[in-house]
Amino acid sequence: MPSQSATLSSPSGRPNGFLTRSAIVAAIGGLLFGFDTVVISGTTQAARQVFALPGWIPSITGFLSRWFGALNATEAMVGVYVFSGLVGTIIGAAVGGELADKLGRRLSLRILAVIYLASALGCAFAWDWTSLLAFRVLAGLGIGGSSVIGPMYITEVSPAAWRGRLVGLFQFNIVTGILVAYLSNYLVGQGGFGGSEWRIKLGVAALPALAFLALLFTIPRSPRWLVMHGHEQEAREVLRLTGEPNYEEEVRQIAADVAENRKKTSEPLFCAKYKLPIFLAITIGLFNQLTGINALLYYADDIFRAAGFQNPSAPPVLLGFTNFVLTIVALSLIDRLGRKKLLLTGAAGCSACLAGAGFIYLRFLSAGAHLQSAGGASGVLLACLLAFIGFFAFSQGAVIWVYLGEVFPNAVRGKGQSLGSFSHWIMNAVIQLSFPIVVARFGGPGYAFVFFAAMTLLQLLVVLTMYPETSGVPLEELQARMGAG
Repeated sequence: MPSQSATLSSPSGRPNGFLTRSAIVAAIGGLLFGFDTVVISGTTQAARQVFALPGWIPSITGFLSRWFGALNATEAMVGVYVFSGLVGTIIGAAVGGELADKLGRRLSLRILAVIYLASALGCAFAWDWTSLLAFRVLAGLGIGGSSVIGPMYITEVSPAAWRGRLVGLFQFNIVTGILVAYLSNYLVGQGGFGGSEWRIKLGVAALPALAFLALLFTIPRSPRWLVMHGHEQEAREVLRLTGEPNYEEEVRQIAADVAENRKKTSEPLFCAKYKLPIFLAITIGLFNQLTGINALLYYADDIFRAAGFQNPSAPPVLLGFTNFVLTIVALSLIDRLGRKKLLLTGAAGCSACLAGAGFIYLRFLSAGAHLQSAGGASGVLLACLLAFIGFFAFSQGAVIWVYLGEVFPNAVRGKGQSLGSFSHWIMNAVIQLSFPIVVARFGGPGYAFVFFAAMTLLQLLVVLTMYPETSGVPLEELQARMGAG
């Protein structure tokens, strides 16, 4: 039971310490999400060198060569290495909502913390290629599960006036984890660890995972989950301590909504009633990855190495810092400007920057010149990619997890968030597996960036014509606005 000593405040003012601490702790899962997502970018070269090429890789490349032409088996192996984590992520995203509904949001987060810890230690001490892939799959389970459960928990403890900014803490921690991973990779790379360098890079995540697990014992259970399972008195106390001034009325509203939804327990998620939330969840997940954001984050070192940068681990630090700063800006504006305006601004900017990066690669690499010697083109390329990641962080990077937590009613929120997260990760998996193959086939990432630019332009049109604004609307009202009430 939460402490009685928490200082209360109205949700119309600043959130109190109890609410802030609960949101921050749940959002640490986002830091591990971000770290484990991109730390692999500093280990792809080791994957090419340390382990022997498994016999089944040439079989895969031979099969794919029918469509893509002759393929490098080593590059396919790198794709499988990156893809392995996404296998676990897809599974974690698919089952995360169901796990949270059965065990509770807080207990599920504790399980994920243990998974993060075990995967970091396992990768650090991996004894062969198969064990490394297995522990990367385990890391993916943590990433996928936390992408669903972390935002869900924060959504349900936050008042409407602060929901966007507090759920946005999850994205803030994701970009913090990305920045920390790039910095960690750079610093470890300067440490002269030799053949153990890649193990240290992957094992560093054990430290924040252990802290996450310990801190999860200091936060309350979700009030909405508590009401759903008959613990109304505890839910009332949690709402009071988080600063909800009308907590009695809030409990009654949640209870009424739960009772209404229990009459429809046989109603599936995939029905006409939820067609708009389903469309929004799937498309925001797909478009998030069709920007190519994770292709850049996962293969950053390889992208800059191919462009002729002498120290390919240095530019990703700038990417991570830009991502970090613009996410802070977005979180300060998300409840004032609204979700839709941020998405539109970001889509327009991302499309232009990706088109510019694609042009630079196609113009210079097709002529066989490294960008470092192409009359300042390397600076233009870096500027395009920095601007791209800035626009992404300012828009859908900050919005996606907030939006997924808002568009579904309580009865199917867990399933709905899993659906959106699943679409996000399945597209991510397709892109990460195919990206090194496409780059090898076409001699660089130029055509890939042009494709991502076109997809982001399509997103701009879809958001403009079909996405509703959800900022500042209580969760119980949103379902009526979405046609699900």
